[in-house]
Amino acid sequence: MRAAALCLASAILGCGTYAGRPPDAAGVGGVGGDGSGDDAGVAAPDLAASGPPADAPLGATPYPGGTRFRVWAPHAAHVFVVGDFNAWSATANELAVESGATGIFGGDVAGAIAGQQYAYAVALADGTVATRPDPRARLLTASTNGRSVIVDARAYAWKTPAFTPAAFADTVIYEMHLGTFARATPTTIGTWTTAAAKLDYLQALGISAVEIMPPALSPGDSTWGYSPSWPFATHNAYGSPDDVRAFVDAAHARGIAVYIDVVHNHYSSKTGLWCWDGDCGGSGNGGAYFYPDATRRGTPWGPRPDFSDAAVRGFIRDNALMWLDEYRCDGLRWDSTISIRATTWGPSGVPLPDGAAMLRELNDAVHALPHKLQIAEDLQTDATITKATSGGGAGFDTQWDAAFFHPVDDNLLKPNDADRDLNAIRDAITHAYNGSATQRVIYTEDHDEVANGKSRIPEMISPGDAGSLVARQRSTVGAAVVMTSPGIPMIFMGQEFLESGHFADTIPLDWSKTTRYAGILQLYTDLIQLRRNAGGHTRGLAGEHVDVFHLNATAKVLAWRRWDQGGPGDDVIIVANFSAKPFARYDLGLPRAGAWKVRFSSNDTKYSADFAGTATGDVATSATARDGFAQFGSLALGPYQVLILSQ
Repeated sequence: MRAAALCLASAILGCGTYAGRPPDAAGVGGVGGDGSGDDAGVAAPDLAASGPPADAPLGATPYPGGTRFRVWAPHAAHVFVVGDFNAWSATANELAVESGATGIFGGDVAGAIAGQQYAYAVALADGTVATRPDPRARLLTASTNGRSVIVDARAYAWKTPAFTPAAFADTVIYEMHLGTFARATPTTIGTWTTAAAKLDYLQALGISAVEIMPPALSPGDSTWGYSPSWPFATHNAYGSPDDVRAFVDAAHARGIAVYIDVVHNHYSSKTGLWCWDGDCGGSGNGGAYFYPDATRRGTPWGPRPDFSDAAVRGFIRDNALMWLDEYRCDGLRWDSTISIRATTWGPSGVPLPDGAAMLRELNDAVHALPHKLQIAEDLQTDATITKATSGGGAGFDTQWDAAFFHPVDDNLLKPNDADRDLNAIRDAITHAYNGSATQRVIYTEDHDEVANGKSRIPEMISPGDAGSLVARQRSTVGAAVVMTSPGIPMIFMGQEFLESGHFADTIPLDWSKTTRYAGILQLYTDLIQLRRNAGGHTRGLAGEHVDVFHLNATAKVLAWRRWDQGGPGDDVIIVANFSAKPFARYDLGLPRAGAWKVRFSSNDTKYSADFAGTATGDVATSATARDGFAQFGSLALGPYQVLILSQ
């Protein structure tokens, strides 16, 4: 099962290159978020107790008595491993060219143990020797070209071995930047440990998954993470590999899945892997890991990996599987997949068929593992991204949906109610890929949309006064639209307590706002509970079906129905007033006769004392046709109010 899964992508290096644990005697890997791994609180068994592992992956694999080193260096004449174990001798431990392998050097070093530092001394064809970190090291001493550290990926004693994430339809994502999410002090960088201390808060909020902005090693301590220098290593400022495991362990104990943002469309410019096994002769060619021509190699952010090379594709494949198996994460968010399958965004981009093929192979390999979510940030509204590979698609489970956030955000930000385009909002609510609700992730804030010259939604509504009444009203209308539309909802850290300004990797969240805007925090909590049907009355919010049955372009009122199977406890009606004008009586159609209960009112004074608190009791129906239904009801509707009703 798991061993087979790890070998599915044989076209991109074959078996034996995976960076995690070798399979056990039954052919099933010992580590897995599906519960197939170790017993709680018991360290993983030493699978190589009798000697060096026969199928050690590329990288450094410690075993009792030593460590096996394997590295891909196709331009090297000789490769030596140097480190604490041989007093950094440049000649003591030469690695041999492996039989049948292209450019792979390997060998065992007795006495090399976990925790020791090492590097590779790469002898180039011209006789020069370059000392390089291990491209697959799990830990380095510095963010660009530090020394590698031998890490035993099997030593951590997992406490929560059996974890099954929420179903995709029941998933609500919280996007998080570790460096600024939670800090021990305002001036120290946040870590896996400080973030773990907030997991009880996230559990109470009700989210079912956290999406971690890229935690791989990147230049500098403060970073967004989107230009990794060493993709296999954890970012030093955030903590150690075991700190990652402890965070995942603690999240799983609270029913929270962990998704990792990975970046393989480009790497850090001229650091790390650039010219790793050669000096490139000043030609501008980045060496083995990168395309040789500037057209395919060039991106605005750094050099693009060479997806046409089987070893590079294997490097990326193994990195993805490392997060999912070795760290037991539950999914991956792939940064800018359009930059993997084409040279640039839009019609001027030159297709990269090797990159597109790699994405398909990766998704097939990941989907052989249970309960793993593959998220694409493609932003081209291309349905083939989330179409199955068997049908010619890229095979992702879901994708960030530009067709949702652009029209919704644009209309929330318009200062004049008369300018709001309800047709655009309707189309955003009903948009889908391949007829599936969960094939899109929907949001009004993410790390890009609240930075890069933009700010948080309340800040953009009321510049300099994000706590104003209108900013609170309109931003929470947006939150309600997110939580009641088909798709996988996502919020960006701090959105739930009205964080203002813009996102930066140096500005920590202001946690005092959880008190100042405790009502807004409660509003988000209530919305998430309804989205996940915590009370048993709103199952339709996780259903596949949506019908925007009422659109009043003049009054700026929109109403839509969500349902799974339909009926009491399933059918949900959402009514949204996108204007400041209140209505003492507003009539609209309803699917069935009987009382419809108000499950949520966004302008309830419990969320803010200055909200209108428009009183709307149970809505009774009359047998008069309206909006395509045989029944209609009347309700009061306050300024910028969203109502959620069900039977």
